[in-house]
Amino acid sequence: MRSRLRCCAAPHSAGRSLCPVARFASAPLLSTNPNSARKHHSERTLLRHRLLHRPQHMLALIAQTLLISLIALLPNGCTRAPAPPALSNTNAPAGEPSFEPLTTDDQSDDALALARRLDSQGRGVDGELPQLPPAEHMRRANVYLANRAFAEARAHYQALVGRYPTDAYVPLALFGMGRAFYQERRYAEALPFFERLGREFAGQKEGREGFYYVAATLLRLSRPGDAAAQYIEYTNRFPQGERIENAYLNAIDSYREAGQPAEAIRWINFTRDKYKGTATDTNALFARLRLDVAGSDWSSAIRAADELRALNFQPGVQTTKDEVAYLRAYSLDHAQQTAQAANAYQAINDRANSYYGALATERLRDLGSANKRIAATRAAGARNEIVAAANSYPAPFRDVLLKAVKGRGVDPRLVLAIMRQESSFNARARSPAAARGLLQLTMDIVAKYGAGAGQASATEDDLYRPEVNIPVGVEYLADLTRMFPNLPEAVAASYNGGEDNVARWVKRATQKDPGVFAAEVGYTESKDYVFKVMANYRAYKQLYTADLRRQR
Repeated sequence: MRSRLRCCAAPHSAGRSLCPVARFASAPLLSTNPNSARKHHSERTLLRHRLLHRPQHMLALIAQTLLISLIALLPNGCTRAPAPPALSNTNAPAGEPSFEPLTTDDQSDDALALARRLDSQGRGVDGELPQLPPAEHMRRANVYLANRAFAEARAHYQALVGRYPTDAYVPLALFGMGRAFYQERRYAEALPFFERLGREFAGQKEGREGFYYVAATLLRLSRPGDAAAQYIEYTNRFPQGERIENAYLNAIDSYREAGQPAEAIRWINFTRDKYKGTATDTNALFARLRLDVAGSDWSSAIRAADELRALNFQPGVQTTKDEVAYLRAYSLDHAQQTAQAANAYQAINDRANSYYGALATERLRDLGSANKRIAATRAAGARNEIVAAANSYPAPFRDVLLKAVKGRGVDPRLVLAIMRQESSFNARARSPAAARGLLQLTMDIVAKYGAGAGQASATEDDLYRPEVNIPVGVEYLADLTRMFPNLPEAVAASYNGGEDNVARWVKRATQKDPGVFAAEVGYTESKDYVFKVMANYRAYKQLYTADLRRQR
């Protein structure tokens, strides 16, 4: 469910190794109890099933991915830091193993349970964490972070920093502290950690990451002008930085959010000149198209769209031909060039899984006359595709779902559309980002919405039960629906990328059009998620009534 930026989130195929995040988080934890029970093969098989059937998630995984990439460097920036070793308990009897052998398949729920058990066993009478080697503090912190147990993660990061202030892992721990606050949306508390990294460790990757995250944090603190300045400073200080091209592009959108379109255009031109002929050049031109559409500068928008249409889209381009074609048709429509707009809409193929094709069909219908007949033909073709694939759109858990949505203003078909994308209706689905069950919920969502759903005491394991998972998920969706009425695209984007981000994207779009909003979704994976959920939703609305009876 919750996601953030790009990450190693695709399902693992047979024979494919886990990402570095998974390997690090699941490495053996130091045990203070050499007689702890071993895990059984059946449990490992269940965990493997959860991993293979997880949906895509970004938010928690990006933090871990960054932490793992940063571990590769020592403070001097040129020597590899030691990998967290398989630690032993110096108080254990000779010859006895002192840690539980967690394999990659034993990650997630079992790793979390083990970390909590070891912490509980090792705490002193004052409740303080046990004295552990730095690598073990890092390991346990990252297990907690992977499970969105933010307070527990911070406790280990803080213990490492406090007890080993000169250790090679300190910059990683500072970054983890910042990310743990950031993921909880406690941005004001995250900011000092990122600022410290940029100030004290500028010669290392950790410092560059921290410096970059200062800008992202300022943006989320409603300081877009300061964010733009920080992104630009990143380009000046780290011209070979890992995020240099993203910094250029993010400065453009930050200027837009700051209400400085002239500066945004100046930065677009500068970025295009610097990265001419690359994906970044195309992305900057796409930013110009979005800026012009938002500003109702239709002639400029049409020119930008025409230039984009003539390009071959390379890997890394953050738009599609259909998206550009729709924004062009929309601009022609609003420029009162009706005939040209109709032709442009017709050129966008409408298939069952085509988001912009479906919108183009709706716009053709609105144009009336002969276009209305063309729209009807297009819609019939998509409908036939959906009917032929009806078995792919089941409506399980009907009674639980209808009870949950009652009085909450949530369309149960939208819930099914999200559920299909999140878990493929697998109640035991479990993501390495700590999302669980049918609607892939995390414990921070339970903390916020559990009481309203009558599930205030729900635990991690409870989220695998449909009668718990569905009501909590619906309560969350009801809140999102109130935030973004009549815009299911924004609800879906929020479910994947966070409602605070979506609120910025809605404001940035300006136009009251779902396709224009979708073009502003700032994360590639979140945008793809919106398209898939909306295709599911279109199918469920055609196949089922509002009370989940099959349409005849």
